[in-house]
Amino acid sequence: MKAVVFVGPTLRADTVRELLDATILPPVQQGDVYRAVRDKPPAIGIIDGYFDGVPSVWHKEILWAIEQGIPVFGSASMGALRAAELADFGMIGIGQVFEDYLSGALEDDDEVAVLHGPAELGFPPLSEPMVSIRATIAQARTEGVLQSAAGSALLRTAKELHYRDRVWDRIMEGATPPSGLEGFQRWLPEGRVDTKGDDARTMLTEMARCLDEGAAAPDPQRVERTLAWRELCTRVDTETTQQETGARALVDELRLDPVRYAELRDRAALSLLSQDAARRQGREPDKQALLQQMTEHRLGARLPRHADLIQWLQENDLTLAQYETMLADRSRVDIAIEGLADELDAALLTELRRAGDYSALRERARRKAEQMPRPNSANGAANRTQSLIWYFETRLDQAVPDDLESHAIALGLEGRDAFVDLIEAEFVFCQLDRNPADQGSDVTAGIQPDG
Repeated sequence: MKAVVFVGPTLRADTVRELLDATILPPVQQGDVYRAVRDKPPAIGIIDGYFDGVPSVWHKEILWAIEQGIPVFGSASMGALRAAELADFGMIGIGQVFEDYLSGALEDDDEVAVLHGPAELGFPPLSEPMVSIRATIAQARTEGVLQSAAGSALLRTAKELHYRDRVWDRIMEGATPPSGLEGFQRWLPEGRVDTKGDDARTMLTEMARCLDEGAAAPDPQRVERTLAWRELCTRVDTETTQQETGARALVDELRLDPVRYAELRDRAALSLLSQDAARRQGREPDKQALLQQMTEHRLGARLPRHADLIQWLQENDLTLAQYETMLADRSRVDIAIEGLADELDAALLTELRRAGDYSALRERARRKAEQMPRPNSANGAANRTQSLIWYFETRLDQAVPDDLESHAIALGLEGRDAFVDLIEAEFVFCQLDRNPADQGSDVTAGIQPDG
């Protein structure tokens, strides 16, 4: 069992994995720590957590984890708040934000609050936390980029804004006087201080060290089993039981279709194996990869509007965070396949033999090589366009992809040109070949496109 880390806008998942081999979960909310404790992780780290419109993680959940002998670390955001409140009870606080809350230098929760984007994009921060604004202004003063009066005006303006509205452009526009900020504005992109991110990285490094050294958990204190606590435990346990029972029932239904079961079982196994392969290669999906996966999925599932996606998530019993995990898993499959490119062709031939399609495709490839004429550059462009339209719209009954380069790479080709050459050759061959076995049927000897 790996350590568990609750994180969202403060750090990207790939940054967490660079510092600690952990199970990464979305920002913590009420019941999440209790759920995590049941799997007995060696440690729990809390960085981000919900508090506005979503029930926050209970102090008692954290105390429950500590009672079970699991060290709980906190930093940066919600983690720093809870660590300051529970430091006397064994929670391990890390970083400057924690120290400031513990000493009383900070008191307001909004000092660490940020607006962030959805889970499917990796919780991108859309506003600036007040703790980072303070640290950035202090650094600018130290470097002589910002005068004291201007810095005070910026701090005053930022604090008066709602946490959702704290972005540097708006802060600088509202500062009085607004003059004297030109140098600061030029310095800001490279000079800004990421206080929460720095604290979170420090905490993850400390967690890794403690786990490597086998550091003992703090002495636990027994959690009182109050009525509210028992109700929380019952609610979470009931939800989990219902989910597990529902999952088993769904898989039992799938088993009644053995062909479909075998197909999805193999795909699920590939997804699980690819997670280890991607980690061994040190390659995790980045934001661009997740966006591409989301675009492809929404196009394939016909979910053009955000409302359509939300409805689809509800129908498939998924949260936004679980949806991002699904996209990341698909990206890891692509990463693993890319890493096996040199060995994949031989393995594909083995599977062709197993499926019984090898000899038919070998004969088809031989006929194509014998019948293909030399390329005619005079009408090459017209043939290529006609070939693509024929292949996608007639053969596959779908639109020509906007990104042929990605489509080609997904097929194991070098790029768009190699793919178009392949399709043009197939188009010409189908006009010339008179083998009845290929007429009026899928010309790939029974191998159907994945729909």
